[in-house]
Amino acid sequence: MILITLGTQDKSFVRILQKVDELIEKKVIKEEVIVQAGYTKYESKNMKIFDYVDKKKLEEYIEKSSFVITHAGVGTIFDCLKKNKKIIAIPRLSKYQEHNNDHQLQIVEEFSKDNFIIPVYEMDELEDAIAKIKDFKPNKYQSNNKNMVKLIGDYIDNHERRRIFANIKKFFTKNKDSNKIK
Repeated sequence: MILITLGTQDKSFVRILQKVDELIEKKVIKEEVIVQAGYTKYESKNMKIFDYVDKKKLEEYIEKSSFVITHAGVGTIFDCLKKNKKIIAIPRLSKYQEHNNDHQLQIVEEFSKDNFIIPVYEMDELEDAIAKIKDFKPNKYQSNNKNMVKLIGDYIDNHERRRIFANIKKFFTKNKDSNKIK
């Protein structure tokens, strides 16, 4: 069984389910697929889709799965790593209105750099990632990764803060000469 988790973000992530449906139809994916879809609304004859399941049930699905395909949520990735699951992580992207920003790109980059996950940046890479997952040997999760979570959180916070300040500076620079700000 393959588990797909899309997290609790209040934006749709339908493109991942469309691609998985396509790969099931092509017989690239032959296992049962269970999806925790969150706010993503999608109907499929090929997958069992739930909006949400409780934490205990989600952990059971993680345990039973041969691998997990997930959005690039740090919590989900850590839950899977703790259970020594192979993970394909796909970031939600702002250009598709799947998230407000692209911080999940940095999460995927950090976890893939350390060989914890197989990254997929665009859907046309998913078939190759699934082909690689069988032989993928991820690094083992170390229980002292609290520091990693803090580092990633700090990076995201600082990146967002810099972006906000750059936008404020751009606004004031653009409007200072036109006396639009009084």
